[in-house]
Formats: sequence, C-alpha cells, structure tokens
Amino acid sequence: MILATILISAANALMRKAFDVSSNAWLELQWLLFGAVFMLSAAYALQKNAHVRIDVMSSRLSKHTRDVIDLCGHLFILLPFTLIVVWLSAPFFLESWREGEISSNAGGLAVWPGKFLIFAGMFLLLLQALSEIVKRIAVLRGVIADPEPQPVHGHSPSDTSVTGGHIE
Repeated sequence: MILATILISAANALMRKAFDVSSNAWLELQWLLFGAVFMLSAAYALQKNAHVRIDVMSSRLSKHTRDVIDLCGHLFILLPFTLIVVWLSAPFFLESWREGEISSNAGGLAVWPGKFLIFAGMFLLLLQALSEIVKRIAVLRGVIADPEPQPVHGHSPSDTSVTGGHIE
C-alpha cells in the first residue's frame, strides 16, 4: 500500500506539473491508502512487540514489574480505548455505507472505505489487545514463558537510539 501511495502521489504530481491536470480522486486515494497502512498495521505492531515504548525508565525495572505495567496499560488504557472506538465507528461506517456517502470534493471517492478502515483497524487492535492481556496474565502466572524478545540494554541510559521498535 505504501508503494501504491508513492506511485499515485508521483504520477499525480507529474500530471499536475507537466499538464496542469489534477484529480481529487487520486488525492483521496493517496489519503485512503496511507490511512490503511496505519490503521491495519497497529495490531500487527502490537503483536510483534514493535510498538514504541520508552525503555529508558522501564529497562531499570524488573521483568515482573514491566509485565504488570504492560498488563495494566492494556487493561486500563488500550482495551477501553479500542472498545470505545469500535463501538462508535461501527454506526459511523454503516451509515456512510448505507447512504453511499461520497466526498464533497468534485470527482471525489466514496467515503465509507475510509470509515471502514477506522472500524477494521480498531477491531483488529481490540482483538490483539485481548490476546496481549491473556498472554501477560499467563506470563505473570508462570503458565507460559514470555514469547516476546527482550531489547538489548548494553549501553548507557543516556544513549537514545531506536532498536527493535523500542526507544532506548
């Protein structure tokens, strides 16, 4: 989707500069594809432990404490947030789809696919949040070994680099 977004953006820019022709549909398609990348990859990033986390502080905590913090974050922040967005975005999408809502821009595209991406992305993130909660509880109880790789902390705390999806 990123490659398609880049190609559409480049083609649209070339057409605009070379022939003074542009299309709202192409601009909206760029927006839709770019949004799809972020909405549909959030759950995958959480599953792969590639989400941004500030390890400067958490690296000094015990593994058990980090697991408790992750569990609390998933239970009290991520889970309620995704539930609310899924709850609110479903009728938002369905109404747009039933009405065949189209962009108010001349030559614009249907709006419902973008609204569907909000719902779908948050629904996938909700499912992954539930999976992470179950996994953290199992790890804390010693039922399973932690399946997530731990970041390497072989440098000074003042070092700031991004490795493996973590800010260290």
